[in-house]
Amino acid sequence: MKVALAVTVMVVVAFAVPLGLVIKEMARDRAFTNAERQAAAIGTSLSITTDRAQLDRAVASTQAGAAGRLAVHIPASPGAGPTEIGTGRAATKDLATVQRVPRASLTEVPGGFALLQPTAISTGQIAIVEVFVPEGEVTNGLATAWLILAGVGAGLVVGSVAVADRLGVRMVRPAQRLAHAAHELGEGKLGARVPEDGPTELKSAAIAFNSMADQVVQLLANERELAADLSHRLRTPLTVLRLNTASLGDGPAAEQTRAAVAQLEREVDTIIRTAREAKPQTQPAGPGAGCDASEVVRERMEFWSALAEDEGRTVRLAGVDRPVRIPVARPELVAALDALLGNVFRHTPEGTAFSVDVHNGDDAVIVLVSDAGPGIADPEAAMARGNSGARDGSTGLGLDIVRRVAESTGGDVRIGRSVLGGTEVRVWIGLDGWRGPSEGRRRGHRVKRRRLRAQH
Repeated sequence: MKVALAVTVMVVVAFAVPLGLVIKEMARDRAFTNAERQAAAIGTSLSITTDRAQLDRAVASTQAGAAGRLAVHIPASPGAGPTEIGTGRAATKDLATVQRVPRASLTEVPGGFALLQPTAISTGQIAIVEVFVPEGEVTNGLATAWLILAGVGAGLVVGSVAVADRLGVRMVRPAQRLAHAAHELGEGKLGARVPEDGPTELKSAAIAFNSMADQVVQLLANERELAADLSHRLRTPLTVLRLNTASLGDGPAAEQTRAAVAQLEREVDTIIRTAREAKPQTQPAGPGAGCDASEVVRERMEFWSALAEDEGRTVRLAGVDRPVRIPVARPELVAALDALLGNVFRHTPEGTAFSVDVHNGDDAVIVLVSDAGPGIADPEAAMARGNSGARDGSTGLGLDIVRRVAESTGGDVRIGRSVLGGTEVRVWIGLDGWRGPSEGRRRGHRVKRRRLRAQH
């Protein structure tokens, strides 16, 4: 903008100042040309006659003469004195100079200029026609012309600055967005992307940045998938092995097997804990994302039902007869359900009944996992991250995984007493802002939420 301002001002000055001077000269020439034309009209009469009466009528017939700005100076002749017609303003010496050197002259007089035009008369002498040109006529229209020039120049300057500003914004804003997105990506906000617009070079940079960010997200997603795969593939078989080792009885071989399984489970727990603690902070799921909670619950319950049958556990499943969409990725919900069901098998005796209920509300989905076990003495301490890690067979991250899933949707996790007599873990998954309800509907949903919380 500064460069455009400087260049435009220089161009305007370079053209406007000379043009203004030319306009001034043109106005001056126009005024003096008009005066010469009127002097020539009187000169024609002088060449014919020097009679005063006729000359008076000729002077009065002109525009300058009628306005009192024209005079005729006739020198003295044999038998007659000098004749002065009209109001003269020129000095005597100027008149004498023109008579001596018969050449048109322009002299400055009070209030303007006087044009002295010599004319030969019949007596052979030189008469002088004087036309007064006021100062205002010399500068007539000059102020308007200069104002127009100034306005045009100011318009050009403002226009050039505005165009430079738009061009600068077109270049600067994409660069600022790229820098901002780079800072966000560096802070762990993996959803940061840059609009692929602007100049060609910055557009290429934006495309490269977005491609890099996608690759980073993909790499981290692969890492998370690996951790989830370890969790799904290793923890569940290890739980089954640990439970089966209880039936091996006593003896060195049995103890050695149980010790090996416990050591393997600790190693797997270490891997899972490390992967979970390094979990990247991604953006919340947007519209159209998520999964069917009913389908996932049915699938995981089918997986755990085989082990439940072996241990003589009674299982009840409710609320999964129709699709229930939630804003949680399928792998996240699977990990949360496996953590809750794994806790039931791990921390309750064989034969303990449990149930899973899914309640679908207008603004939330509640998943209840209940059991008939001994319950949790201190639910608040159990929700503290890493607290359960001191217990055998626990990574300390099971309930924390569930809590993260719920809080990512604006919900929460609460532990209470179940109707079966044991522990009830209530996972509240929020739907507000995902289905996009109106403000009025959201108020109604909050009332329903409070009622639903009161029931559970």
